[in-house]
Amino acid sequence: MKKELNVVLIGLGYIGLPTAALIASKGIRVHGVDISKRVVDTINAGKIHIVEPDLDGLVKHVVDRGMLTASTTPAPADVFVVAVPTPFKGDHEPDLSYVESATESALPYLKPGDLFIIESTSPVGTTEHIHGLISKKRPELIGKIHMAYCPERVLPGNVIHELKHNDRVIGGMNEEATDKALEFYGLFVSGQMHRTNSRTAEMCKLVENSYRDTNIAFANELSMICDVAGINVWELIHLANRHPRVKILQPGPGVGGHCIAVDPWFIVSSYPQQAKIIRAAREVNNFKTEWALQKIEGAIEVLKQQLGRTPKVACLGLAFKPNIDDLRESPALHLVEMLMEKKYNILPVEPNVHEFSRFKLVNQDDAIDQADLVVVLVKHRHFEQLTFKVPVLDFCGLGQPA
Repeated sequence: MKKELNVVLIGLGYIGLPTAALIASKGIRVHGVDISKRVVDTINAGKIHIVEPDLDGLVKHVVDRGMLTASTTPAPADVFVVAVPTPFKGDHEPDLSYVESATESALPYLKPGDLFIIESTSPVGTTEHIHGLISKKRPELIGKIHMAYCPERVLPGNVIHELKHNDRVIGGMNEEATDKALEFYGLFVSGQMHRTNSRTAEMCKLVENSYRDTNIAFANELSMICDVAGINVWELIHLANRHPRVKILQPGPGVGGHCIAVDPWFIVSSYPQQAKIIRAAREVNNFKTEWALQKIEGAIEVLKQQLGRTPKVACLGLAFKPNIDDLRESPALHLVEMLMEKKYNILPVEPNVHEFSRFKLVNQDDAIDQADLVVVLVKHRHFEQLTFKVPVLDFCGLGQPA
């Protein structure tokens, strides 16, 4: 890599912004791109629009030094990194429109020798598809740019550390592209880097999250079995995990987030006849949310008979996992919205989100003071020391043994 390297990173969300800031902290100029002017203005002011520990100080530092700038349009660079969402559409089919749009926006700025990296979670063959798109629109670049797929594998709440220290899978469309991508990531990643081809790298990301989804499905299914059997599932898992070769995960009200709740469908969509366990796990985890809704409604009806009125229900947590503000594909949010649609008296609490456009959030203490029923949906640290004087439905094991 040449000394005066310039990077364009498209998509300044939960992965893109931390990645841009980390790269910029190594003295590499990064031009971040996002379609939201609000996001761009926030970053250029040295601030952040998401909740992620240590990110605010890092962004302020690199913006103040002039190493990170943000815009709604790309610019000329040596390396282009795409980190935009890949949701699904229709019957859980991958929607590549964001990746395609990001590529289209970069097309006028590409030149021979550039490295083009996709980090967005994608179905197998996406890198080849995007290469075809570039070749069709810019045929003079055929054989002259380097294409690679390099997925992230980070944990929200610890993103900065994991972006730097986790192992990375680097998959180029050819050996030269893999070499170029390895050299680039070596500038800011201290974890071990593993070379492969783009198709294997794409599948690797999907497999990692499908594996996790399948293990969570086992825990969620177990929780529903224990409910019928009259067994404390948290105690059961704690005891079973004392076995040296058993590590059961913790159940919850479903599975959320943009990765685990989405990525398995990419495999199912592409390989429907083969992906039977992967599909079953997705169905179990989706059903767990419906099951939780039935349990909440049952408790509300019992209280309604006892109180002679519709009870007030404090729902604690809306994020898809503890101690973050990310609501994407959140089963907790889905539950609260379904309860509100049914006209129940819901007091939604999410301490990590200060403004929410869909409905009004309630202060944690006010919600608990008013509540006739408390429903714990997310195991935020804010809730760990709380005590309740009313019935509690706990779907995430607050205060239970890990």
